[in-house]
Amino acid sequence: MRPRSFTPPQTHPHRPPLRAILDLALATSATSRPEAPIAAAAPTRPSLFADYTILFKPRVSLMVLITAAGGFYLGSLRSGISPFNLGAVQALAGIAIVTIGSSVLNQALERKTDTLMRRTANRPMATGRIGLAHGLILGFAAIFLGSLYLAHETNVLTGTLTLLTAVSYVAIYTPLKRVTSINTFIGAFPGALPPLIGWTAARGLIEWPGVALFAILFVWQFPHFMAIGWMYREDYASAGIKLTATQIPARSAAQMAVAQALFYAVLMIPVALWPVALGTAGTIYAAAAVILSAYYLWYTVRFARILRDPVSATSRTYARDLLRASVIFLPLLLAAMMLNAKGRLLF
Repeated sequence: MRPRSFTPPQTHPHRPPLRAILDLALATSATSRPEAPIAAAAPTRPSLFADYTILFKPRVSLMVLITAAGGFYLGSLRSGISPFNLGAVQALAGIAIVTIGSSVLNQALERKTDTLMRRTANRPMATGRIGLAHGLILGFAAIFLGSLYLAHETNVLTGTLTLLTAVSYVAIYTPLKRVTSINTFIGAFPGALPPLIGWTAARGLIEWPGVALFAILFVWQFPHFMAIGWMYREDYASAGIKLTATQIPARSAAQMAVAQALFYAVLMIPVALWPVALGTAGTIYAAAAVILSAYYLWYTVRFARILRDPVSATSRTYARDLLRASVIFLPLLLAAMMLNAKGRLLF
């Protein structure tokens, strides 16, 4: 009987036999035992303060307060009183409260739509971290109490205008975003009211200089929102929001967006000079208004380059540049008007 031949274990040509045996043992051990579960890191839940910060939209609220403060400042000078008084603090506090309430109710109405867009999917009401009842109570309370506070501490006209602004923004503009692209035009009305509200808080009545401030903000919004719409057109389209930028085909949408942005950017030049004709500001402001309006127009003309290739990433770059220019333009224009306002000793 032939002896059974012995076959030595195969080894890697460049690996010592002992190392090969160890590798084999480790491999056998790994396949014979169940893999130990790896504990997944639990996502950190944002604090209530962080969720409230998102609900209150601090950047939007800040822009509202800046424009309202400009209106109060100019209205106070027209009255011949110092704009730095307790009334300014009371007016801005009331406007801030109503603005916060409007932002909360806006997110309550759009909580389902927000889940469909990447940039809004993590909002507290979209994720359910803040419930619908919580949001509705907070929003309605802020709008009602803020408007009542303004009516008591400033005047009834200011409280009423602020309440109408909130109602038109939440109850008219927000639902229309899913119905028609005309929502941008309609939404520009409540969006332009803060400087007029600031004016009425100081003066107690609606006057042409306050209307001119309203007109400046109204016209400013269109290039600004055309840029935002184009930057996030895919997000808006996936959520079913009707904007000029989400129209089909993309080239037609680009043509309409550029046409609107250019029309209002050109219109901004005479509208920005209207306060000079009304005696609100002087010649230094007039020069600044022409320069700043030309700057805004230049970036709007540059935005027209999206017509070359509407679906390219470069087109979003042009939109982002226009958005940045719009955010720089408005505070600088208001600052120039305030520094050269009639009634000041400086300039």
